[in-house]
Amino acid sequence: MELSQRDITYLPGVGPKRAAMLKKELHVSTALDLLYVFPYKYIDRSRFYMIREIEDTETYVQIIGEFVDWKTIGIGKSQRLSALFTDGTDTIETVWFRGVQYVKLERGVKYILFGKPTFFNHTYNIVHPELELLSRVNLETHKGLEPHYNTSGEMKAGWLNSKAMRKIIAGIMPDLKQGIPDTLPQSLREKYRLMDLTQSLVNIHFPTDTQSLRQARARLKFEELFYIQLQILLQMKRRESQFVGFPMPRVGAAFNDFYFNHLPFSLTNAQKRVIKEIQTDLKSGKQMNRLLQGDVGSGKTLVALLCALLAKDNGYQTCIMAPTEILANQHMQTLTQMLQGTSVRVDLLTGSTTKKQREGIHSALLSGQTDILIGTHALIEDTVQFANLGLVIVDEQHRFGVAQRAKLWTKNVNPPHVLVMTATPIPRTLAMTVYGDLSVSVIDELPPGRKPIQTLHYTQLRRDGINRFLREQINKGRQIYVVYPLIEENKKSDLVDLENGYRYMCEHFPDCRVSMVHGKMKAKEKDMHMQQFASGETQILVATTVIEVGVNVPNASVMVVENAERFGLSQLHQLRGRVGRGAEQSYCILLTRVELSKDTRKRMDIMVATNDGFRIAEADLQLRGPGDLEGTQQSGLPFELKIASLSTDQKLLEIARQAAMDILDDDPELSSTENEMYRRQLGKLKQRVVDWGIIS
Repeated sequence: MELSQRDITYLPGVGPKRAAMLKKELHVSTALDLLYVFPYKYIDRSRFYMIREIEDTETYVQIIGEFVDWKTIGIGKSQRLSALFTDGTDTIETVWFRGVQYVKLERGVKYILFGKPTFFNHTYNIVHPELELLSRVNLETHKGLEPHYNTSGEMKAGWLNSKAMRKIIAGIMPDLKQGIPDTLPQSLREKYRLMDLTQSLVNIHFPTDTQSLRQARARLKFEELFYIQLQILLQMKRRESQFVGFPMPRVGAAFNDFYFNHLPFSLTNAQKRVIKEIQTDLKSGKQMNRLLQGDVGSGKTLVALLCALLAKDNGYQTCIMAPTEILANQHMQTLTQMLQGTSVRVDLLTGSTTKKQREGIHSALLSGQTDILIGTHALIEDTVQFANLGLVIVDEQHRFGVAQRAKLWTKNVNPPHVLVMTATPIPRTLAMTVYGDLSVSVIDELPPGRKPIQTLHYTQLRRDGINRFLREQINKGRQIYVVYPLIEENKKSDLVDLENGYRYMCEHFPDCRVSMVHGKMKAKEKDMHMQQFASGETQILVATTVIEVGVNVPNASVMVVENAERFGLSQLHQLRGRVGRGAEQSYCILLTRVELSKDTRKRMDIMVATNDGFRIAEADLQLRGPGDLEGTQQSGLPFELKIASLSTDQKLLEIARQAAMDILDDDPELSSTENEMYRRQLGKLKQRVVDWGIIS
C-alpha cells in the first residue's frame, strides 16, 4: 500500500490512542503526512565527551560512564531522583523530577548518558538525561545526526515525545527507501540540481551527514516555495486575462484644479513616482491590483486622493475602506480639508451614520453625485450601490478578511481597480509571498521639514528623570501619549495597569488635563476623549494601542511606551509614528523592566538605532516570524510553511519564483501534458492553501 494511503493507526508503535493524538495535535492521518513533520533540530551523536571537557550549556553532550551513588528525595508528585555519574576522571550530578519510578539504575554497569548540561551552584548538572546501556549499543551505528521533533504538552503527557516520534518515523523508512512518486519533474530537478523526493525525505529525518541534510533541506524548501509561487502567479495571469480594467486615460479638471490650486504641500519624488506607476496601470486597459507601502507619515492619503481625482476625471467613483471608524473619520477630515474650494463631493458611511444620513448617501451614490465614499465595513453592505465604481482603495488591508474585501469587487459589472495601502512596511520576501500577485509601489521618502524622531530606551528606574523631561515638554506647549499594552489573554491585569497609569499621571501632573482611552470603552466616549486630545484640550493621553492608527496630532511630541518589552517591533514602530507629525523635535521613550531577554534587548536596540520602517520590518520578520508582522500569530500567512523560512530563505524564494515564472511564460494555463505534474500537485495543495481571492 502507498504511504499516502497508509493510516497512521496501523504503523508500528502508534495504535488508536496515539493516532487520535497525532491527528489532533499535528493534523496527520497517513504515513506520508507523518514524513512531512520535519525535525526542528539535529544533535550530533558522533562525539563522546569527558566530563571535564564540558564548558558550554548550549551543547548537548553524551558521556560513557557509570552511576556511583543516587538517592530519592520527597514523596508523591514532589519526588525527585538525584544521582552521581562518573566517567572515571570526574563526576557530574544528574536529576529526574518526573517519572522517577521508571528510572532503574544499577551499580557497576556502563551507560551512555545524553543530555544538556546546566550550570547551577558552581557546578554542571544534567536534568532528565537519556540513558542507554552501553552493552546494547553498537557504537558504529550510534554515530550521526539525531533528529528532534516538536511535540505538544499533551503529546508528551501521552508518552509521545521526540524520541517516540523518531522511533515511529524510523519504522516507515524501509518502505520509503523503496521509492515514492516525485512531485517535481526530472527536468526541473536537473536544472536546479535538486535531490529526488525519496532521498530528501530519508535525509531530512535520518541524514547520513551534514551535506546530505543540506541537500534534503534545499530540495524540500524549494518545492514548498515553488508551488506557492506557481499558485500565486497562475492566479495573477488568470486575473489579467479575465478582467479588463476600466480605462482611465484622462488627466482632467478635477486633478489639475487640485494639483495646481489646492495641493497642501509639494509632492516628494517618491510620491510623484508612485502616482506615475498607478496612472500607468489605470490607463493600461487591465485591472490594477497594486500594493502601496509607505511608512507612517509618508503621504499615502494624498496619493490616494490624487488617484481618486483621476477616477473622477474619467467618470468613475472611488471608495476608501478603513478598518475603524476613527481612521475613517480621520480620512474624512483630511480629504474634506484638502478639497475645500473644489467641486468634489466626499461622503462618510460608518456604523454611526444615521438612517436619514444613509438614505441621502445611498441616493447620492446611485445618482453619481458622490465622487468619493469613505467608510468602514458598512461599505460592503448589499444596500450600498454605486453609479459607477471604478477604484477601490483599502487602507491597512490586513485588518479585513479576503471575503470582506471581495464584496467590494461586485459593486460594478467588472471588478474595479484596486489600490491596497499599508503603513506596515513589508519585507520583500513577505511581499513576494503574501502579496505575490500584486504590483508593489513604495513611498520611501518623508515630506520635507519632518525631523527624525529620537528614540530612547530606559528602564523603570529612570522614571523620575523621564517625568522631569515630560514636564519640560508640557511647559513648551507640547502634548504627550502614554501607551500601555492590552493583550487579550491578560486584559484584566492590563486594564488595572492602564488605570493605575492614568492615576499616576494625574497625581504627578496635577495641573494638566489627562484623558484615558482603551478599546473596551463605548465608541462615543472613546472618540470624545481622542477629540479632546486632538484639539489640545487634553495635554496627556493615557491609552492602549487603539491610538496606533487614526490619530493625527501634530502638536504631540512625546510617545511613552510602558512595558515596551511586550510589543513587537512593527507595533512599536507604528506607535512611534503617532508623533513627529509637526515641525518640532519629537521623542519616543521605550520603558521596560530592568531584566530583559536577549531578543527583547535586540528589539529595543533596533528601535533606538533606526527610524527606517523597512529595516525594522526585516528585523521583525527574523525575530518573530511572518505571522506576527500584521498582528497576532493566528492572522499571519494564508498557508503553512512546514520547512522554508521567509526570514532566511530569500534567495531560494527568488529562484523558486523565477522558476515558476519561466514555466508560466511558456504555458500560462499549465495545459500541456508535460506540466500535468504541476496541475496535479497544485490540486492537492489547494486543500491546505486558503483561496487567495482576486486580491490576497
